[in-house]
Amino acid sequence: MKMGITDMKVGDKAEITGYAVTQAGYRAKLLALGLTRGATIQLVGVAPMGDPMRLRVRGFDLSLRRREAGFLQLRAAHE
Repeated sequence: MKMGITDMKVGDKAEITGYAVTQAGYRAKLLALGLTRGATIQLVGVAPMGDPMRLRVRGFDLSLRRREAGFLQLRAAHE
């Protein structure tokens, strides 16, 4: 099932299936952070005002603004 980052709750996992249309430079930034197709991400936490979001990917945590994370196209991960 396709989903966006805003559909996730803390603890949920999802697989990255693609990226929304954005500037090529920003997509390169996401790739450099390890947010590549097929990678599984987990929503670890959200700041009190909803921004930024803390994600776990490939064994490390990173924080992204909600708008930035919104470029990720996701599918619910099956465990």
